[in-house]
Amino acid sequence: METVNFQQVVNRGCGIDVHKKTVVATIDGQGLKRTTREFLTFTSSLTDLKDWLLENGITHVVMESTGVYWKPVYQILEPTGLTVWIVNARHVKYVPGHKTDKKDSAWLCKLLLAGLLKPSYIPPKQQRELRDLTRYRKKLIQDIASNKNRIIRILEDCNVKLSSVLSDTSGITATKLIDKLCDGKAITMDDINEVYHKKIQATKEELWEACNGFMNEHHIYFLQTIRQNTRDTEKIILELNDRIRALLSPYENILEHLREIPGLGPKTAEDLVAEIGLDMEVFPTENHLSSWVGVSPGNNESAGKKKADAQRTGINKQNPH
Repeated sequence: METVNFQQVVNRGCGIDVHKKTVVATIDGQGLKRTTREFLTFTSSLTDLKDWLLENGITHVVMESTGVYWKPVYQILEPTGLTVWIVNARHVKYVPGHKTDKKDSAWLCKLLLAGLLKPSYIPPKQQRELRDLTRYRKKLIQDIASNKNRIIRILEDCNVKLSSVLSDTSGITATKLIDKLCDGKAITMDDINEVYHKKIQATKEELWEACNGFMNEHHIYFLQTIRQNTRDTEKIILELNDRIRALLSPYENILEHLREIPGLGPKTAEDLVAEIGLDMEVFPTENHLSSWVGVSPGNNESAGKKKADAQRTGINKQNPH
């Protein structure tokens, strides 16, 4: 069988096959004998990996984006000055039926040396930290919304039919009545008169009837527990807001310009900066940005039929170049 040789683009490189407990690294290049070694994923072992690469004059390192396991390796190698690439696993699949950890790392190394890989876009460390905070804040906000839905379900279980007479169970009127119910109080007509306003389509009597179910001690305890969880979560969100604003304080002028865009509020502007960063040179055109985000349709056609691609997320997005 004829051997196909690729032109060498990278002088000295390393391919790393990353796993939860071990990493397998293969080095090769000019003046080097191809060598494969296995390291544990403890910090001391990853430090040995870093020292081994530097001793052999490695300039480029490539890894697959395997879950979160590539991140510790990346953080160890990032400060060394090595060029570390994270690539989409779909683009570097080895021949089926011949897959081993050593062959995977050697294959990555071969593709790297030949210049056949496209690195994924990895934001700078400060942006990655900011992204962690904004994404966690979004998750907590979703948790609060879920808690509101849980409260409504519990009230329905008690035959409290606020969702049947009020259009918005998260509005001021519903919130005040739910707070009273969560405190274990029976709703009276005085309570209804206190919160009633002319925009409510239901009558006062209908609203009072909707608030009178059969709540017992278990329901009250459950509701109070959920409310306490919501208060604790809201406190954490406020702390995250302070932390995010502190990290973004040097870029307040940029955030001001972003907030001038119609429909873009302070939180959305912060999330936008966290996700795509401030260095737009990594996105040559707006088309590259939309493609990286995953909102630009690609071409996937076979036998004259076009197939829909699933939306790409996370680190699996390709380099925007």
